[in-house]
Amino acid sequence: MPAMVAQEAERAGEAPHFLVVTFPAQGHINPARHLALRLLSASPGARVTFSTPVSAFRKMFTDVEDAEAVDHVDGAGVHYVPYSDGFDGGFDTSAHDISYYMSNLKAAGSRTLGGVLARLRDAGTPVTQVVYTVMLSWVAAVARAHGVPAAAYWIQPATVLAAYFHFFRGTDGLDQAVAAAASDPWADVRVRGLPPMRLRDLPSFFTIASDVDHPYAFVLTAFRELLDVLDREDTPTVLVNTFDAMEPDAVATLRQHGVDVVPIGPVLSFLDASAAPVNNNNDLFKLDGKGYLEWLDAQEAGSVVYISFGSLSTMSKRQIAEVARGMAEIGRPFLWVLRKDNRGEIDGDDSCSGIGSSAGMVVEWCDQGKVLSHPAVGCFVSHCGWNSTLESVACGVPVVGMPQWTDQGTNAWLVERKLGTGVRAAVSEKDGVLETDELPRCIGSATSDVVRAKAALWREKARAAAAVGGSSERNLRAFVAGN
Repeated sequence: MPAMVAQEAERAGEAPHFLVVTFPAQGHINPARHLALRLLSASPGARVTFSTPVSAFRKMFTDVEDAEAVDHVDGAGVHYVPYSDGFDGGFDTSAHDISYYMSNLKAAGSRTLGGVLARLRDAGTPVTQVVYTVMLSWVAAVARAHGVPAAAYWIQPATVLAAYFHFFRGTDGLDQAVAAAASDPWADVRVRGLPPMRLRDLPSFFTIASDVDHPYAFVLTAFRELLDVLDREDTPTVLVNTFDAMEPDAVATLRQHGVDVVPIGPVLSFLDASAAPVNNNNDLFKLDGKGYLEWLDAQEAGSVVYISFGSLSTMSKRQIAEVARGMAEIGRPFLWVLRKDNRGEIDGDDSCSGIGSSAGMVVEWCDQGKVLSHPAVGCFVSHCGWNSTLESVACGVPVVGMPQWTDQGTNAWLVERKLGTGVRAAVSEKDGVLETDELPRCIGSATSDVVRAKAALWREKARAAAAVGGSSERNLRAFVAGN
């Protein structure tokens, strides 16, 4: 473990102070905010400060006028102090590519996050432990320059971390095997310590490793840099949003190769009775005010199909039309999250006429934890982002997986092959669309007695891990205590 955080703070006569630093995307902010609340719960008396770029902070707290001058405190007691990524007014993707953003993020972020650490020290509340999410490996150097230990917080499954580790290290020729099979998603691949997988089950970025000009090449660079940072540390610690029973093989292979993986998940504040829940009014997307929870109250138990493809994925007009027709064919009530940036695709389009019918409700954004916890929800049609996957497991809701990119194929593999809590949909080879006929089949399979029983079993395992005395709760307390 890095630094005996609580013990060092006690010797210095101060309470522990955790600084949680995150990338400005909803899929990163969400698990980081849940971790901040869990840290408060695991270390009574500690101070927890959350830091994300100014542009994201302004979306989260629209009532705060001067983001850079304020130490904002939410109702749960978490402090918010933003850093700058060099684009305080927001990054214009039409003017620059993401690689340009990442280089500016590192330069401006290193300078301004150092300023945050200095200001907190000078105010008499020095940070005793930094925790940073993926894409931000430079944070470790900033913390080190200020004499503060840092730990990475991996917000994807341990299986994905193990895959990246062995891919970049070339273990058993994994990098060469992926390159040779790059055009065949069904090719068999082996990752040391893990069960047999297919290429489609690995992170999608593996297949672009040789294309340095690919628009997402920066992702591989960021993950490689993170592993290089961990290599330079004597005992690198990585907090992972998973739990021991869920991914024992991945945790074991990482530990065998010197990475101190600490499973602390599911990091969901609603599983911790002593922690305040995350206030989703402070998401980057505004919650829909349509009364979807009241609508769910009026539905029969287990009858509703919840459909959401996350905060980054977009749906083509054809995909929206296919889902609409599929749900019309099934006839079950549905709650569908269709973000504003997708609405332009369907306005006035007769092929999407099933959307918003009497059988269903369409919202722009919702409190997903509350939706999945609702007894009316019986199935989740999902992109299989890791946050959504963990929430489905913790709530015992079967999944129809339609992964699109990054870690989602691995997450779908875990759901279908390792946990048995859902099915992965077959999609069109031409454009990756989940078609009308496939959706009813998948929903029928996911809501079968066998899958529902598996989902209920893993719900109990997830909650046991996060409960007081559970494996993840003990791991987090040990990290806090520095043991």
